[in-house]
Amino acid sequence: MSEYEDILYEERPDGVARITINRPERYNAFRGRTVEELIDAFQRAGWNRDIGVIVLTGAGDKAFCTGGDQSAHDGQYDGRGTIGLPIEELQALIRDVPKPVIARVNGFAIGGGNVLNTVCDLTIASDRAQFGQAGPRVGSVDPGFGTAYLARLVGEKKAREIWYLCRRYTAAEAVAMGLANVAVPHEELDAEVDRWCAEILAKSPTAIALAKRSFNADTESIRGISSMGMHAVSLYYDTEESREGARAFREKRPPDFRRYARRKSE
Repeated sequence: MSEYEDILYEERPDGVARITINRPERYNAFRGRTVEELIDAFQRAGWNRDIGVIVLTGAGDKAFCTGGDQSAHDGQYDGRGTIGLPIEELQALIRDVPKPVIARVNGFAIGGGNVLNTVCDLTIASDRAQFGQAGPRVGSVDPGFGTAYLARLVGEKKAREIWYLCRRYTAAEAVAMGLANVAVPHEELDAEVDRWCAEILAKSPTAIALAKRSFNADTESIRGISSMGMHAVSLYYDTEESREGARAFREKRPPDFRRYARRKSE
């Protein structure tokens, strides 16, 4: 892509590439174009020998990313992927690039935004950040890295709590459960990210790339789970139960999922 509409891309002379989801008016929720641009940017930075660290963040002070843009979701999302959004391709790419990817979480990391945070190598959070999943509240789910890999990070019981209850968690709670590495005062976020980048850039890039491959190998089976799961979600998005979640979100009302569950049993 010669130019981006939904993201900002910067390569710094010190070897850091910064990718910013630039949709603050949508709390940095992603649509099909956003995901395509993120894929392009990660490919661009991930295989550039002059880049040693990639930082992923969101524009503004309110949100890192809040997942799929519900205004682009009426059944399938817009885009070319299994569910419209080629989100499984982006998640896999964040794991595949041979550079550490740091999530700079400046605000809400909710839903698909929390999954992006989950698949990043490291997470540095502002003390204003909030984490959580929202899928069962809006008729959606991430049945791959967002569930199985999340359980590797925080444990089975906590991962199930996160998905079943759709609560929000503070930055300090995220650190305590293993969902983030460190939480710092909001005004110190960039300085902390820069410190971590500098420490990484002083290390052997080949050794780090090999370490990343080794870490990933242990959980690579989740990629297959994700692929199969996304096909199931695609079928789910074509049901009235799922559509009720998107409608309720847009209409700012509680969803009535049970109405559709009762119909299935009749």
